[in-house]
Amino acid sequence: MPGWTIGIESTAHTLSFGLVDSNGIPYPAFSDTVRPDQGGIHPREAADHHKDVAHTLFDKLLQEYNLSVRDISAIAYSQGPGLGPCLRVGAAIARGMSSMLDVPLIGVNHCVAHIEIGRQQCGCQDPVLLYVSGGNTQVIAHLDGKYRVLGETLDIGIGNMLDKFARNQGIPFPGGPVIEKLAREWLSQNENPSLNGLELPFAVRGMDLAFSGIMTAAQRLIDNGAELGAVCWSLQEHSFAACVEIAERALSHTGKTELLLGGGVACNSRLREMCDLMASERDSTSHAPPRMYCIDNGTMIALLGHIELENGRVTQYSDSAIDQYLRTDQTEVSWAV
Repeated sequence: MPGWTIGIESTAHTLSFGLVDSNGIPYPAFSDTVRPDQGGIHPREAADHHKDVAHTLFDKLLQEYNLSVRDISAIAYSQGPGLGPCLRVGAAIARGMSSMLDVPLIGVNHCVAHIEIGRQQCGCQDPVLLYVSGGNTQVIAHLDGKYRVLGETLDIGIGNMLDKFARNQGIPFPGGPVIEKLAREWLSQNENPSLNGLELPFAVRGMDLAFSGIMTAAQRLIDNGAELGAVCWSLQEHSFAACVEIAERALSHTGKTELLLGGGVACNSRLREMCDLMASERDSTSHAPPRMYCIDNGTMIALLGHIELENGRVTQYSDSAIDQYLRTDQTEVSWAV
């Protein structure tokens, strides 16, 4: 059946093709992620990876849902923010497909896509978003036609902080899930954990956050002989508490009663638990989409492209260049929130 919108996600380590049907119903994406043996993500190497796997991923998507290219009615892609070389690969694929199939092209804001897939999956109406990913940590709320950033990291995203700490311990990318596992295992062996000797700097700076200091302090604990599992537990507790604190302030400032998690770190069960507890204590609700829609995925790009197209916006080729510094609050939200 025609009317499908394809979404191409290529902001960083993952290339992903997803889609929504003519009613905006999302379908799971097909993705492939760079997993370096050592070190972090090299933008050019990630871009080469995306070029190498693009054709195979797209074919798998069509085969899985029994589609042909004639069923595609629009192409959406991440226009920013992200790593420049990676974004350019996704944009080039999108422009080529749009031109070949003669269908509309829609460049979308990656951060806003996280919000919209979360709203769609969780049934939220007008939430405060706690956006926690590798490159971004922001608290966001809708006001006067845009998603406004009420607070954000002043240095690095919480996901990058966790991955860098993990990398220093010899844990390969992605390190966040391993930190979560080590923290959970340590906690199960210590029924009454104490922060004595495991205290770390608090990351809150007003309504903003800063994570480089807490990462350095955690490494210092390791260097002084602290157990890795204990430090992982403390690092999670301190950094997540900071995020939850500014999210609670945002709920209070805006008068909203829904908290929505988004971004890869929103997969973490402990963070979800802390947000649930905070929300329940202030007669609010906390929501998190399925984990496959927290991590970067093409389906969220397809959904936002569908929404944008339904509201009359398409991207001309002359305006289709990537913007690796695109901010959440630079995108006009013309649809109902």
